[in-house]
Amino acid sequence: MTFDELRATLKEQHLVLDDAMMEKLDHYLHLLVEWNEKFNLTSIVIPEEIIEKHFYDCLIASDPALFQHQQVLDIGSGAGFPGIVWAIAYTGSSFTLLDATKKKCLFLEEVKKALDLSNVTVIHGRAESLPATMRETYDFVSARAVAELRILLELGAPWLKIGGTFIAMKGPRGEEELRDAHHALRALGFGHTEIRKTSLPNEEGVRLNLYISKERKTEKRYPRTYADIVKKPL
Repeated sequence: MTFDELRATLKEQHLVLDDAMMEKLDHYLHLLVEWNEKFNLTSIVIPEEIIEKHFYDCLIASDPALFQHQQVLDIGSGAGFPGIVWAIAYTGSSFTLLDATKKKCLFLEEVKKALDLSNVTVIHGRAESLPATMRETYDFVSARAVAELRILLELGAPWLKIGGTFIAMKGPRGEEELRDAHHALRALGFGHTEIRKTSLPNEEGVRLNLYISKERKTEKRYPRTYADIVKKPL
């Protein structure tokens, strides 16, 4: 997928990227390729594949009708997917990018500086160790390719506002993970789940993006330590 194809395809889906946004995506791509020679940020290194499998994949999981003037926490942001991509496309919203790997945070800080992304905050740390002052302060919490849904829900629920939405970007096993997460959803205060199934161009894969609304406060005992979350998921 080229940048022109990306722009045209997104326009058909009512997401319009202006010239400045496209220039920032192009700059981001070059930084990603450059830094990837020193650090293992992504296994996808061909520019056309980065555009399709990272940029397009992240953007089709966003919602232009909702992503305006919102506070978003991206857990396990890695090389900036979806956090940096969304921050470029939605300049009126604020994005907190959280990752436990220092080299990835250094890269995110470099991208923030190079692209002048004033709506981005980078935090080096883990979701289960965030300060209590951050509880229930975000309109959206997102996670892409981080962990099983039951684990993600416990990591993300405490930081999400009542009425907010958890966005889990999943592959073909998304519905199976959702069924397994029945108890976790109830225990953490979640309610309705919307499933949006999409496909990458050229039969490159199926995406199941889950939009899970939070209806009740999350009990203060969550999140547990990461070891406990993994050892005994809800």
